[in-house]
Amino acid sequence: MATIQEKLAESLAVLKAYQDAHGDNLVIQGADTLGRTHTERLVKSGYLTMVIKGWYIPSSPGSEGDSTVWYVSYWSFVTAYLDERFKGAWCLSPEISLYFHSGKTVIPKQLIVRSEFASNNILQLPFGTSIVDIKAPLPPEVVQEPRYGARIYTMEYALLMVVPDYYRRDALEARTCLASLKDVSPLVSAAIDGGHTTRAGRVAGALRSIGREEMADELLRMMRQVGYTVTEENPFEENVHINTFTVSPYVSRIRLMWMQMREVLLASLKVKPIQQDAASVLAMMDAAYVKDSYNSLSIEGYKITEGLLERVRSGNWEPEKDEEDKERKNALAARGYYQAYELLKQGVADCLSGQAPAQLYVKGHHDWHFQLFEPCIRAGIVKASDLLGYRRHQVYIRNSMHTPLNSDAVLDAMSALSDLMMGEENALVRAVLGHFFFVYIHPYMDGNGRTARFVMNSQLVTAGYPWVVVPVERRQEYMSALEQASVEENIEGFARFIGSLMG
Repeated sequence: MATIQEKLAESLAVLKAYQDAHGDNLVIQGADTLGRTHTERLVKSGYLTMVIKGWYIPSSPGSEGDSTVWYVSYWSFVTAYLDERFKGAWCLSPEISLYFHSGKTVIPKQLIVRSEFASNNILQLPFGTSIVDIKAPLPPEVVQEPRYGARIYTMEYALLMVVPDYYRRDALEARTCLASLKDVSPLVSAAIDGGHTTRAGRVAGALRSIGREEMADELLRMMRQVGYTVTEENPFEENVHINTFTVSPYVSRIRLMWMQMREVLLASLKVKPIQQDAASVLAMMDAAYVKDSYNSLSIEGYKITEGLLERVRSGNWEPEKDEEDKERKNALAARGYYQAYELLKQGVADCLSGQAPAQLYVKGHHDWHFQLFEPCIRAGIVKASDLLGYRRHQVYIRNSMHTPLNSDAVLDAMSALSDLMMGEENALVRAVLGHFFFVYIHPYMDGNGRTARFVMNSQLVTAGYPWVVVPVERRQEYMSALEQASVEENIEGFARFIGSLMG
């Protein structure tokens, strides 16, 4: 007779076979898909979680109360569930459609779905999320976004059909889409076919508000050509002129967020620099090393002691001779941190001799990140090729509603961040926003938090500010401030948090 462990192993093998056959599809519909016995066994043991009756997603034992699994599976579940319920005849609302078109990666608390088969109900989902289905006709054209297959409005038609206050309530998304609009003619065609003259006037005013005068004039000219009188109306509360227009919504979004957050940060963070000579700055960095590395590594979950840090710094860490050191990931992480810190210190010395501090970030962040993991390469844990360039796979942040950019968007986003850093004169802005946008983009599979704190401190100490140590005891406050900035685009809490550490 099979043991409990053997039965569980059999059920896990069935689950693995299903996942292997369905690629990235993390959703399982119906207890009969894997077999009722296997399904019940996997749910009981914590390897499956029921989202709603008859729908399951893979999980891991002990993850109860952890929202990460749900957020990772959210769009896969939503798409599979809505396809099954409405047989593919559904579409997300124009407002939610612009989530995708604007590059927004936050999980929405409430998803609004249109379908002629809807029943005007609310479906409650895990961690306070929900779906509202509205009985309504679909737009003339429905497109599927490529990543999850969600059915959405075209960007042009969504900009036309959003409710009027969308441009005030979700100004960042609206401006991002307007900035990446390539051709106004599809929007004009939809306005003409539907007789949406008021809506067309609103889009024209929105385009002019961000500095796209020629496109606004073209829209009005086309409408008047076919006999429509259009009254232009600016739906935004304020004009925000964008100097550069790009096809990438991620780049436009980051630039707009930088502009918006910069003003809030300058109003929130009032710290004066203390000019010091180069020797004093480097001595201050030496004095801060143990405290900083202990806290920075501990925030990431490594178990570090001051004794280990001193062994690493003094050169008494010898993995070739000490089997315990060789096997301990904590020691490898500590050694990598020391190497990266020393490299950063050399870059700071160069800046204090004349190199531009922003250039230190642009040229240095890849090298700092590489050094964090170089001991793992020598130990045979990580391949060197895995650390070259930015990540090539999706990554998630534990318990965060913010999903970092997909891998195809990372290079453009990081190039935009470098441009913003180079163009920013205020060191505090470079430090705080450099840190925030680094973790917002999450360009690497691992080490993003440590590298982001190096980014911040590289800009602080080269401008006469103290090296900031984020205490592990305030980790939750730190992570919550970053989450608020990522999800709500509100940087004030993070700015105040960093300010409190600068004294």
